[in-house]
Amino acid sequence: MPSIPKIWHKIETEPAPAWLVSQVGEHAAQVMWQRGWRDPQAVAGFLDPNSYQPHGSEAFGLEITQAIARLKLAYQHDQKVAIWGDFDADGITATAVLWEGLGQFFSPSQLTYYIPDRFTESHGLSVQGIQQLQDYALIITCDTGSTSLEQILYAQSLGIDLIITDHHTLPSVRPPVVAIINPRYLAPDHPLYHLSGVAVAYKLIEALYQALPDIPQAPIEHLLDLVAIGLIADLVELKQDCRYLAQIGIEQLRQKRRPGVKALLEVCKKAGDRATDIGFGIAPRINSISRIWGDARKSVQLLISKDLKECQKLTELAERANDKRKDLQAKLLAQIKRRIDQIDLSTTPVILLADAEWQPGILGLVAGQVASEYGRPVILCTIDQGIAKGSARSYGGIDLYNLVKPQQHLLLSFGGHPFAAGLSFKLENLEILHQSLEQLFWQQYADLPLAKIEIDLELSIQEIIGDPDLLPGKQLFDQLKLLEPHGMGNAAPKILIRNCEFLHPKTKKIKDKNGQKLGYSILEFAIQDHSGKIPGVWWEHNEQDLPVKADVIVQLIDDTYNQAYKLNLLDLRPASDAVLAPLPPQPKISAPNLEYLGQINGIEHWRQLVGMLQYLARSGKSVPGSTLQARLQITDPRIWQLGILAAQESGWQLKFSSQADQEKIQVLMGNWPARSLDCLKLKAVQQFIAAVNEAQFRQLTS
Repeated sequence: MPSIPKIWHKIETEPAPAWLVSQVGEHAAQVMWQRGWRDPQAVAGFLDPNSYQPHGSEAFGLEITQAIARLKLAYQHDQKVAIWGDFDADGITATAVLWEGLGQFFSPSQLTYYIPDRFTESHGLSVQGIQQLQDYALIITCDTGSTSLEQILYAQSLGIDLIITDHHTLPSVRPPVVAIINPRYLAPDHPLYHLSGVAVAYKLIEALYQALPDIPQAPIEHLLDLVAIGLIADLVELKQDCRYLAQIGIEQLRQKRRPGVKALLEVCKKAGDRATDIGFGIAPRINSISRIWGDARKSVQLLISKDLKECQKLTELAERANDKRKDLQAKLLAQIKRRIDQIDLSTTPVILLADAEWQPGILGLVAGQVASEYGRPVILCTIDQGIAKGSARSYGGIDLYNLVKPQQHLLLSFGGHPFAAGLSFKLENLEILHQSLEQLFWQQYADLPLAKIEIDLELSIQEIIGDPDLLPGKQLFDQLKLLEPHGMGNAAPKILIRNCEFLHPKTKKIKDKNGQKLGYSILEFAIQDHSGKIPGVWWEHNEQDLPVKADVIVQLIDDTYNQAYKLNLLDLRPASDAVLAPLPPQPKISAPNLEYLGQINGIEHWRQLVGMLQYLARSGKSVPGSTLQARLQITDPRIWQLGILAAQESGWQLKFSSQADQEKIQVLMGNWPARSLDCLKLKAVQQFIAAVNEAQFRQLTS
């Protein structure tokens, strides 16, 4: 089971209108309607990129004008131009976009690219790297450079001009460069505000194509497969122009025109027509080369090479690196979970851990996993010669950048955006940094429920299976696929199914192509409710994690290799039908018992339970569940289970642990008294109250 029970929130609105249902089908229409898609014109632009009006590079104003003027000068005077990239997927694809785009205007002898080594260098410009580019008149950064003031000044001292293209948080003052093209200078509601590094690089090339239209020989659209890879890999919000670029980029990706992309899709058995083909296929592989070996240049070469044999060799290298990465990631995650087991999470809203043995290349990935599972920001660091260097990942609505930025006096370096960041600091500052982060967190986010799952649809398995003439699940899958690409700001729909059983569970250890186990597993089973059954999977779990019966939250996924559709299990909890069995015929109430009927009050039991949870939250104590049951005078375990379910639905985050054959309960986070009356409207709370009333009624009438 997940370490932190999640709050389940089912989105409730009126049914979607007929005009929307006619376009996308009943269930997809309901998801769109609930997410605020009410205007027919906006819906058309969301579904079909040809109906969306994208925004041009002129939105960057004077900065883009100055950048194009400098590039024209470099072109006219045959100057040498260097591209400075970054070692993640967004930076790698941005480097490839600039290389191919500028390659339409500059010869290979005039161009070069430089990407820092993930292990020996860091994000951003460096004096060491600039020294290697002294023969170049112009450096163009991509996905980096906005805050590298010292390095910018050093480059200028060598007579090198700079154009910054980036999307990370801005410096307090504009750096002294020829141009800085960064969407963070735009208004937060601007359609280009959420562009990733590769998309900003593309906008620069787009402007250059428009300024010198007679020179390029290759269509600019051929760069859009790279743009889609970087956008989706960097987890930016896929809204407005970001969604548009991803949509048309995936169409380019599907054509497999690029030998490296074709080889990558073949090795991961993907068609290239979905965001998941990037997120779980291409991106992890091009990222893994630098995560395992530090040098990202081979990943760039894989994307820009026209030599099929070279691309196949580089793809094999990427596949080996990805297998190694998965194995290291699984082992590190298990190690970190053991560390977290020693932490009092009720008083630890930010997880900050460091260890000299941790592999720096995978810290960001594991931090993301931990943040999602434990529902709070996470910072994981490796240690080298007294310096902690690490990656931070956020969760939910917590702005990680604004949480860390006020602590810059404790840091040696820091950069990123609201969802992810990198930082370094002296190890001696770890404790005070942790305390400062937590103090600021409590000031800003004390009332924020940290672990929450938004439920889009509640369906039976038969409704998921759909048309009997199609593969089970295909009808619904095709409907929901119309809403893709999914990502930040447009999550894949989550489905609630009640009262499920699990048949034929089997845990499989994942292996590489050589048969070596990779350190993580997948649980396969059939999932069944009253209406039917369908295959399901649950990553990183085994048979012991499955209860007899449960309510589940799932996503419908495709299994292209086996030509089937499955349910990917995200979360579960005790089944909601855990109410008392149907009442037998009741005897008539005798007169003596009538006087006690006024004492039946399930609401009072609920208030008592809330009071106990509030005490446990304040004290940090854990107590046996049987103790709480006894205090509430609840003897039926089914009613007690309903009480636990009602508490979780109301926002309480509970941790369960077995000690001395007793299940103990600890309250981690939760709602406070002001919200307790609102909770009475929840179905789970009403079920608990009704069950208490029913049990007392039975007792009084027996």
